Amino acid sequence: MPTPVERTARHAPPTPSRKPLIERVTGWSAENRKTALIGWIVCVVLALAAGSAVGGGESPKAYDPGESGHAQRMIDQAGPNSRPPAESVLIQAGPGAPVFADNPAMRKAAGEVADALRALPADTLTELREPTGEAGRNQVSPDGRSVLVSFSLAGPGYGWDNADANVALTQAAVAKVAAGHPDLKIVEAGNASVNQAVSKATAKDFAKAEQTSVPLTLLVLLVVFGALVAAGIPVLLSITAVAAALGLMHLAGRWVPVNNSAASVVLLIGMAVGVDYSLFYLRRVREERLAGREHAEALRITAATSGRAVAVSGLTVMVSMAGLLCTGIDTFTGMTLGTIIVVLLAVVGSLTALPALLSMLGHRMDAGRLPWLGRRRAAARDSRMWRALVGQVVRRPLVWGGSVLALLLVAALPALDMRLADPSLQDELPRSVPEIANMVAIQDAFPGSPAPAIVVARGAVVHGGEFDQAITALHRQVADSNGALHEPVAVVPVGEAANNTVVVYVPLAGNTSDAPAAAALKTLREKALPESLGRVDGLEYAVTGETAISDFADAVRDSTPWVFTFVLGFAFLLLVAAFRSLAVPLVSIALNLVSIGAAYGVITFIFQEGHGSSLVGFHPYGGVISWLPLFMFVILFGLSMDYHVFILSRIRELHVRGKDGRTAVTKGISGSAGVVTSAAVVMVAVFSVFATLSMADYKMLGVGMAVAVLIDATLVRGVLLPAALALLGERSWTLPGWLAWVPSLSVEGEVEDAVEPEAVVPAPQPPVREPVRV
Repeated sequence: MPTPVERTARHAPPTPSRKPLIERVTGWSAENRKTALIGWIVCVVLALAAGSAVGGGESPKAYDPGESGHAQRMIDQAGPNSRPPAESVLIQAGPGAPVFADNPAMRKAAGEVADALRALPADTLTELREPTGEAGRNQVSPDGRSVLVSFSLAGPGYGWDNADANVALTQAAVAKVAAGHPDLKIVEAGNASVNQAVSKATAKDFAKAEQTSVPLTLLVLLVVFGALVAAGIPVLLSITAVAAALGLMHLAGRWVPVNNSAASVVLLIGMAVGVDYSLFYLRRVREERLAGREHAEALRITAATSGRAVAVSGLTVMVSMAGLLCTGIDTFTGMTLGTIIVVLLAVVGSLTALPALLSMLGHRMDAGRLPWLGRRRAAARDSRMWRALVGQVVRRPLVWGGSVLALLLVAALPALDMRLADPSLQDELPRSVPEIANMVAIQDAFPGSPAPAIVVARGAVVHGGEFDQAITALHRQVADSNGALHEPVAVVPVGEAANNTVVVYVPLAGNTSDAPAAAALKTLREKALPESLGRVDGLEYAVTGETAISDFADAVRDSTPWVFTFVLGFAFLLLVAAFRSLAVPLVSIALNLVSIGAAYGVITFIFQEGHGSSLVGFHPYGGVISWLPLFMFVILFGLSMDYHVFILSRIRELHVRGKDGRTAVTKGISGSAGVVTSAAVVMVAVFSVFATLSMADYKMLGVGMAVAVLIDATLVRGVLLPAALALLGERSWTLPGWLAWVPSLSVEGEVEDAVEPEAVVPAPQPPVREPVRV
């Protein structure tokens, strides 16, 4: 067996003439603490000012991939906001009431709704359609007990520029008529009113997440550190990083598409990594100080160990997120950019502002200790529970590791049947939102309304008789579709007449995202349109609409192998550079995939199959949001590396100092248990907040992330990782010659000067040999 000195020499590269960059940066920040802190504050203020300076400028529009996105572009090319928002008023009789033709109350209510809408200012609405006469027969439901009064909003920008104000007018007019007919259901829903409800729900969700996650994080950190000042430092770093990232993202939104979810994702990830990195740093500073180091020396050793771990972890998260750009999907651009920015800022803040602040505070970082808790938390001892568990695992790695691996594989089984499908708006938001409940009622009475398939047709022929004949042929195809397609088929010009663009609305069977709707869309695309519009020379057409967003799921599925290849390849190289090992990167990647697979299984079990979905206020629609699994993969793969890099750096540190493999694993994991558990608790708490929000996207993301982090911080960190390292033994820390070309990014720093994780002694032990710089 090699001696400790031989082992150290074998793993360490030649001593550099200068300190590594990270140590130089953190050292400068600690020595020039006022300059570093002021610089950080100025950067945050400038980022916020830059974001505010762009005002309400519009972000470039994010288009769906595939045919659906092409149709959206055709509409926009016809003119800005060239498709007017359509609204419908449902008038519905109760069970047992006469049909519309024999129901004077319904006919009277329909007339009053139409008159009330006509009485509004002329620039409020246009194209009013009533359930009367031959033109209005399609406004009556098949059972005759429901009718629609439909219209499009008018005004600048084809009705979109002042849609909110006009919707408020129409809703007030409809509500006044409804008050006079208590025996009838009279409600409004449509493009503008539902968009307005979604915007309000998104803003409310973001505010709730912000108001809940910050106090919850502070509360957890108070328990972790037992001191007010120490608990406030991670929150302060996270908040400033998130604020600066939002400002920069708002600025970047002038050139790249940024959707409504991006801000919430930035908050979610920013709080998680900001707290993580601060915990890594603070914990190590406490350990070194309690071992007898001077404060400046404790900061230096922390920079050489935890500082490097923070840099490697942050780089891994950013590289993982960059993998989403391989999809080429606009929706991911804003979320990817925002996440990379907030992680980069958290890393920069951790390596500059954090050491400067700790240098300035000195021993006062433990000020404001809580009674009974502060002194015990400040001790930063290792965990007896984790030491006992890991000790058992390394003695019987096959039994423990095999059992937990089998358990996680069983948890992942439901993911084999995962169906990627985006929810309709009535599934995206709870039906307690009035506009969503109204849309569901209209959908039930009139299949395909108010969200029909949208066929965009373009060409000079749209003004000729040949096109009219094609529309007639499309009506025949609808009649012969065995209920897959429905009337009314409506043709509406968009933009200026010279743009030669029209929209053809074709109602579909089913509920926008279910199997009947998908089959109806296939019938429309593959049979009805080729047999009608497809026979007109010089006519270009494409289909979009809520059901057609299945194109997004197809694009995600096609690009997933490329994203996995990119993320796993770069992560492998980063870990090889960090640990100078082949086995450690392979083990880390495999364990991450296992924990992510288990999280996928839980999501499928709850949200697709519906087991326990009521506990999070979710109505299953038979699928999982199409962007979620891929987004979760890149985020979780990066975040889980926080734990792995930190834990493995402690294990390697002990190993290089001469500890045998089992001792290094046991002490490394038990010594890092406090900070890893604390970081995991904060992450799970913040992610759980998102599971309580109203939007289906946030619920799935919150539950999936919380489950994955919980699995990774307990079963993976406490059982699978030590079992794998115990089985590999000395092979864990060897690097084959064919990988010698990978540059070193070693994370353990000047290990001979560092204190062992579990040690709490009054004075440092003198080094037995010169420190080796790694």
